[in-house]
Amino acid sequence: MNYRMVSYIMGQILKVVGLFMLLPILVGFIYGEQHVVASFGIPFLITMAVGVFFTIKKPKDNSIFSMEGFVSVAASWITMSAIGALPFVISGEIPKYTDALFETVSGFTTTGATILSDVEAMSKSCLFWRAFTHWMGGMGVLMFVLAIMSSNDSRTMHMMRAECAGPKVGRLVSKSSFSARILYGIYITLTVSEAILLMFGGMPLYDAIVHACSSAGTGGFSLWGDSIAHYNSTYIEMVIAIFIILFGVNFNLYYYILIRKFSLAFKNEEVRTYFGVIILATAVITANVYHMYNGFGDTLRHTFFMVASTITSAGFSTTDTGQWPVFSQTLLLVLMFIGSCAGSTGGGMKVSRIMILIKTGIKELKYIVNPRAVTSVKMDGKPVEKDVVRGASNYFILFMMLLAISVLLVTLNGFTIEESASAVITCMNNIGFGVGRFGPAGNLGGLNAFSKIVLCFDMLLGRLEIYPLIMLFAAKNRG
Repeated sequence: MNYRMVSYIMGQILKVVGLFMLLPILVGFIYGEQHVVASFGIPFLITMAVGVFFTIKKPKDNSIFSMEGFVSVAASWITMSAIGALPFVISGEIPKYTDALFETVSGFTTTGATILSDVEAMSKSCLFWRAFTHWMGGMGVLMFVLAIMSSNDSRTMHMMRAECAGPKVGRLVSKSSFSARILYGIYITLTVSEAILLMFGGMPLYDAIVHACSSAGTGGFSLWGDSIAHYNSTYIEMVIAIFIILFGVNFNLYYYILIRKFSLAFKNEEVRTYFGVIILATAVITANVYHMYNGFGDTLRHTFFMVASTITSAGFSTTDTGQWPVFSQTLLLVLMFIGSCAGSTGGGMKVSRIMILIKTGIKELKYIVNPRAVTSVKMDGKPVEKDVVRGASNYFILFMMLLAISVLLVTLNGFTIEESASAVITCMNNIGFGVGRFGPAGNLGGLNAFSKIVLCFDMLLGRLEIYPLIMLFAAKNRG
């Protein structure tokens, strides 16, 4: 284990996070909230000091392998969450550190779950920071560091693999740093485009920036307790719904469109399945909840938005799904597990991983019926590598095992098994809202400190897809 290189990478990431803390200070000056200077200034100084200390001298041995990549990412996410929570505590807007940590981890992991019951009472600076953590966590701070680094070391792929969601990660071009720049360029373009379109719909500039950042990370933090329903605008709802769906698409496909390789983009089986699931779920739920709204148009408006928000893990809401029939709530629960595409900012198991698992099951059934048949798991008409198939199966087993353990731990809080499962599922799939008490109309503020720490761990497990955190503890035990 190259610990010196791990600390160097962490230092680079912390310096970026520190510089980003200057943005809410700027917001504070614009809106006359000078008291937030200390709230963000102190964490800024701490973060920059630690970052500079770790990077003051570049290691002679700059080799990075899988272990270093995974450990760097896991340690950095934990550290930046711990420091990112300080502004909330120092400002007094979230006095308890455990609550502030939960809110910050929820922000960076783009979960969107909250412990706040009165969001509107927070300062504009803290609300901006809260949503901006979604934007940073969506594509990943490490990806941003890679985008600005000039290193062409091919081993940086190990770092990209640790932070990019999905069963397989590949470079768009020969150099990882160039790949990161392309991806971030697309990410920024989509974010700015959404903010502009939201302003066309009458949303103020500040609101548009906050919601665009939150949408980009498919996080769900809003400025209002009733989320997007506050604006009561079909136009705003449709803009946000379309963009969170776009952020849930594998970003590699946008690159293929840019270089005019349209066949690679539009023939992608995962994306076709992703859109198919959205259309099918919208149609089925619309039929199931039709009697609850004023006509077909109003029903379709709310159903489409909530389906998009759920499958992408965005967590925005326009209606209380807790009032929907159990069938529709259960279908939303299924969408939480499915999630969006690999290589996107969305959460969940990922569509490609679910497809691989289903196709593996079908392959095994065919083998039972005809042991002599030669079959393989295929995606886009090509056989999937055995390592990828095995990885998807292993990930599913680990995911369900950790989910069961987490549910058991949260039940110690005194909630029912359904409520505990809802809280864990929403956090591990980085959704933001669950069902029942923890639905869109509720929050997780009623949990005790122990349960909140468990759920913080679950959110990190879901965002980093388990292995980086396991590697971190494995490296600690080995060390």
